[in-house]
Amino acid sequence: MILLILLASVLIAVVTIYQYREEAKDYHRDRLERKEANIKKHINYVLEETTYPLETDKIPLIFKENIHQIKKIHNLDIFFYDLEGNLLVSSEARIVKDPKHQKISEDAMQALRQSPEKQYVVQFNENGQGYQSAFTYITDISFKPLAILNLPYIEDDDFINKELRENLMRLGFAYCFMLLIAIALAYLLSKYITRSLNTVSEKITETRLNKRNKRIEIEGSTEEISNLVKAYNSMIDELENSAAQLAASEREAAWREMAKQVAHEIKNPLTPMRLTVQSFQRKFNPEDPNIHLKIDEYSNTLIQQIDTMSSIASAFSSYADMPAQQNETLNVVKITKLALDIFNENHIYFFAKEKEIIAKLDRTQLIRVITNLVKNSLHAIAQIQPATPLVEVNVFAENGSVYITVSDNGVGISEENKEKVFEPKFTTKSSGMGLGLAMVKNIVETYKGEISFVTEENKGTTFKIRFPLQA
Repeated sequence: MILLILLASVLIAVVTIYQYREEAKDYHRDRLERKEANIKKHINYVLEETTYPLETDKIPLIFKENIHQIKKIHNLDIFFYDLEGNLLVSSEARIVKDPKHQKISEDAMQALRQSPEKQYVVQFNENGQGYQSAFTYITDISFKPLAILNLPYIEDDDFINKELRENLMRLGFAYCFMLLIAIALAYLLSKYITRSLNTVSEKITETRLNKRNKRIEIEGSTEEISNLVKAYNSMIDELENSAAQLAASEREAAWREMAKQVAHEIKNPLTPMRLTVQSFQRKFNPEDPNIHLKIDEYSNTLIQQIDTMSSIASAFSSYADMPAQQNETLNVVKITKLALDIFNENHIYFFAKEKEIIAKLDRTQLIRVITNLVKNSLHAIAQIQPATPLVEVNVFAENGSVYITVSDNGVGISEENKEKVFEPKFTTKSSGMGLGLAMVKNIVETYKGEISFVTEENKGTTFKIRFPLQA
């Protein structure tokens, strides 16, 4: 309503201004025509009463005195030109000295000759003031042209502009009053219409799947609001029936997802345990003088992985994150080397710039991060089987952080899979749940670290992990 009134007021203001301008043009044109007609009557009277011969060159003599009288009576300057457009006599002596009044322009002469009415009016602006200049022929009794009459007319719009301003002001007051009424009506109508809608909106906002929702009871509302309330109450009834089914379905899905994660987490320590036992079987030699040291090393590895499985089981039983973090101050170089010892491949190389880099991390989770990345590298190498397979693990400290990089010369990661690498359940392997890298990323970010990678198809991939050093 308010917008329509504003648009209407603007439109009427534009139409009013346009109408006043058109009326001003008509007024000035009609006024000039009336003055021209009256001046020509006065001129004809002078020509009838003169004793001079009615010839063009006698015009200055005929109107020598009368021209000033005509100007005074009709309040308009008068110019007489011969039939070639040269000035003969003027009512304003000072203008005679102006060169532009000495001769009619060729364009005006041509237009006057071609005009059927033998009359021509030109409009122009000078110093912001509008002017009209009328040209017409003066004839004798036999309608023979004697001279050309020029009447310059100033378009004085002060009175019309004053009326326009007053009219626009009156319209402005009227529309402001209408606008205030429209605002009041719009407010009252909107309050009446939205009163029921607000009640419905509040109830819909409070609607939840995990609680019992109340039905809406509204009396005295419109048919449309009543239909909306009935639809909402019907939806609430259906929601109550499906809420239990949805809750059961969500619980089942949650347990299913939890089982997948537990299976993946338990599988991680089982693999290095199997590799350790197999390595022990192959390398066991009772006569080896270092047999007790090796047995202790193998035992420590198995015990460590068993502890990992135990922590997973404990976390699962308490519905916590798997496994719970047990931060301790440890040597990242030593733990990384220990994690690599479970692999039997000869193409895994480990490099560390320092013998000791101390950080506060969870031993089990750090080992899990390294073993996951190395296993992925071994899988990438197996896909293309390069002539010289290579997995390189680097550990170094820099700018208050410890960095671990795992590089390989395997198949690499395709462009379409780059954005999916850390997504849960995404995998390019024929087996596995695709939770390994997602878990690695979660562990790294838990310690406010970062993980990134650079890759090139069929040339290899490098994963880079950064952990902040903590005292």
